[in-house]
Amino acid sequence: MAEAPMQDPARPWPPPAGAYAEERGLFQLLQNMLEELLIHKPDDPIEFMINHLKQNNDDAPRICVLGPPASGKTTVKIPNALWANLIQERLSNVDCIKQGWILEGFPENQEQAWMLQSSGIFPRHVVMLCAPDTVLIERSGGKRLDPLTQEVFHTTFHWPSDPLVQQRLVEPEDLSEQEVSKKLLEYHRNFPEIFHIYQKVLKSINADQPSVDVLSQVLAFVQTRHRSAAPFTPRILFFGPPGSGKSLQAALIAQKYDVVNICCGQLLKEAVADNTKLGELVKPYIDSGCPVPDNLVLKLLTERLNALDCLTNGWVLSGFPRDVKQGEQLQKAQMNPNRVFFFNLPYESIMERLSQRRTDPVTGERYHSTFRPAPTPEIQARLRQNPKDKEENIEKRLDTYYSNIKALEHFYQDAFYVNADQDPYVIFEFIESCIIKPLPCKNIRSL
Repeated sequence: MAEAPMQDPARPWPPPAGAYAEERGLFQLLQNMLEELLIHKPDDPIEFMINHLKQNNDDAPRICVLGPPASGKTTVKIPNALWANLIQERLSNVDCIKQGWILEGFPENQEQAWMLQSSGIFPRHVVMLCAPDTVLIERSGGKRLDPLTQEVFHTTFHWPSDPLVQQRLVEPEDLSEQEVSKKLLEYHRNFPEIFHIYQKVLKSINADQPSVDVLSQVLAFVQTRHRSAAPFTPRILFFGPPGSGKSLQAALIAQKYDVVNICCGQLLKEAVADNTKLGELVKPYIDSGCPVPDNLVLKLLTERLNALDCLTNGWVLSGFPRDVKQGEQLQKAQMNPNRVFFFNLPYESIMERLSQRRTDPVTGERYHSTFRPAPTPEIQARLRQNPKDKEENIEKRLDTYYSNIKALEHFYQDAFYVNADQDPYVIFEFIESCIIKPLPCKNIRSL
């Protein structure tokens, strides 16, 4: 997000236009088309772009799986130039263009990587499997080959059930400890160059663990989208029970990225304090402690979210919507969030955080019996508890929150879930990573 092009503050995108472009990936589409034009340099750019759009393959996976011998991938020794031609020919087929591809064990060195690039082949994700050399040598020693079918088995991980197959298995000639050590030496010599070329799209994954765990980590990586240079205006929603830390995280995000921090409850109080027309309508409800009608809240909120600073810098909102009906109203007003977070916190932690809060009526300073006790007995003696922090009132607020949250989770299906029972700065780093990266690609979730 910090690296994305900034919009002209004098001419921010209107909410409908910006939301439409972001929801349909128009900025990313234009960026992808420009990249393809510069890579392929077609004689007829217009015809090329038309064909590119017809292919509709910008989200198709393009994955390289690399790693040393016995890390969980296979390799075949073929001359570099022939390899590049074969791969270019295969990846040009309709199935690869439409559905994407996974390239295993190639490139093995810098020359092969450059050949791929000169052919216009750029992987979106490079998975580098890694494991200690001792483990890899041990794995290689357990491999057995069926000379009849050329299928590879392993004495520990993949042993055939058929006794006839077991009897005819032989140890491959090129997998002696000396041969594997030689291949590992070559791999370690070439790896830094490969890493340098693909470092922005590469992830190293420990292959010395169960294959199910390796696969899980690989899938999680290839489902991510890399940071884009396309314009992006953050519109963030925070949901969470009282005491889950929404306000702190919103303040941290606003401070670092200059987005506008909007708390719905605070917005209502400010409208009353400023004696605005809407504030006069809201005041009786605030004074009596009754819920403010949705139409007044939405009108006030729409007015604030349409302000120049929100349109230009984006916003982070908490306290609204409280139920699906309000979420639908926000959607109809074309104030759609592009990042939604649900904070989860155990009941015991909520009670510990809220019921022990106290305020000094003299200085207005806030304290907590466990996390920030009063520094002197005098201050301790005069501390007061806000009525809303009494256990019975906390339980009422929690009942209201939990009665609506499941429906809201269903309404915002692309939301992220935050473990709020940990260090605030760990939470912030997780939220930040979800904001600055594009949403996971739905097209490859079923890989």
